Amino acid sequence: MKQKSLNPFSLFTKNHHYTEPVIHARRSWKKRCPQFSFSKTVLALSLLFLFIPLFVIIFYSFNASKDTTFSGVSLVWYQKLIFDSQPLWQALFNSMLVAFSASLVATILGTLAAIGISWYRFLGKGYIQTISFLPMVLPEVIMGVSLLIFFSGIKLSLGLFTIFIAHTTFCLPFVYLMVSARIDEFDYSIIEASHDLGATETQTLFLVIIPAIMPGIVSGFMMSVTMSLEDYVITALVSGPGSTTLPLYVYSMIRFGVSPVINSLSFVLILAICVITFVLRKGLKSFASAR
Repeated sequence: MKQKSLNPFSLFTKNHHYTEPVIHARRSWKKRCPQFSFSKTVLALSLLFLFIPLFVIIFYSFNASKDTTFSGVSLVWYQKLIFDSQPLWQALFNSMLVAFSASLVATILGTLAAIGISWYRFLGKGYIQTISFLPMVLPEVIMGVSLLIFFSGIKLSLGLFTIFIAHTTFCLPFVYLMVSARIDEFDYSIIEASHDLGATETQTLFLVIIPAIMPGIVSGFMMSVTMSLEDYVITALVSGPGSTTLPLYVYSMIRFGVSPVINSLSFVLILAICVITFVLRKGLKSFASAR
């Protein structure tokens, strides 16, 4: 009987079948000697770059001293935030009012625009799709100056209403983009089924289409709120007397030195955003599973 010769290179071929002890030995070696991963290293460095400033803010919000020298744990800045910062709370209220109202209007208009542009054919459709992304790519200075010239041309007094219009304008493309991405994955047979069952266009819109694209709508709304709360350049150009928002107020405080009250407010906002994100995440999961 002829014996087959063993190919020494067969150990490195893809078709070679390892025995069970060899497989366990390879796995244990990988666990003891983890390989270097460039992508994981970049991810870790990026997370550190993003979160270290937040931890620094939280750390100094409990500092008893006003400067950067740590002199003990204290809640004095939280006490001043709650009881001695009326202008700061007024600026936060203005920011919240503008952010939620502008985001709500931008979400409604952006959702309807995404549905109409995606499902209907009309003259100038490609032109509208192109110019709808201009507020996203244009510098904020150009957006702010153009809106300021427009408000001055129609003799509209600068204030919270002009800030509301400006924020609605630059938040609208973000909602349109997110809802459009959700519509691209939509199953059109559901609409045909609703029409076969006798549903009207309005019933199909509110009972079929909107519930199906609700995650995209909620994402667009939350992004609009975030963009509105953190905007400074456009807000500074179109704001007027008595319409100070939180970014404008914080910038005016920083010019005279960073107050630890801002650190305390930042920590409170971080906690609030984490709670809202957690609740929305659970709610969207429950909504998706119910569908």
